[in-house]
Amino acid sequence: MNPVPYTYITLSMQPDEPTQLNVTLYSSHLQARSSVINEHRPYLSITSRDAKVAVSTTGGGPVTDADLATAREIFNAAAQYLADCERLHADQRAT
Repeated sequence: MNPVPYTYITLSMQPDEPTQLNVTLYSSHLQARSSVINEHRPYLSITSRDAKVAVSTTGGGPVTDADLATAREIFNAAAQYLADCERLHADQRAT
């Protein structure tokens, strides 16, 4: 089986509930980039041919303690993702 890359997006809107947007990217055609906008606003984007997900500081304002916590959470999740990919890739090559 050779899975085909795809993007899956859902939007959930319920009365008296926060709107929820989910973007799932199953593609080897991803680009991850980071930059600083206007010398004060860090910016992270993950882009595929079908979708773009961007993360920046709270309200687009100055960097807060909460922004630092979010950045660390993203970093740790990305490090775990890399470790899992490397382990599974090595396992696949061994079989």
